Amino acid sequence: MVKSLALNLDLIFHAVSDPTRRAILRNVSVKERTISEIAKPFKMSLAAVSKHLKVLEGAHLIERRREGSFHRISLNAETLKSAEEWIRYYEKFWYQRPTALKNLLEKGKI
Repeated sequence: MVKSLALNLDLIFHAVSDPTRRAILRNVSVKERTISEIAKPFKMSLAAVSKHLKVLEGAHLIERRREGSFHRISLNAETLKSAEEWIRYYEKFWYQRPTALKNLLEKGKI
């Protein structure tokens, strides 16, 4: 279970490490899109966009649905929950530092 979660997190974070893939995720989070619609804002070939989609699919961040000769891509937001839970653990550290700094300032130690 732990190994599976780690693998999933690795795939998710690898997928979102690329700005193009993050832009694709944001785009399909608004509404389902065809591959041509996804590729339109980028200066790259459909083959290059398809490679990005394969990475996102491998991380289970998107779902592909075939409609005739079109492939429709949509966000699978459920997958992001495991990454959110992992990040949420570290959230406490973001808030501890400002509080500690405030305490030091109030005690006149800085």
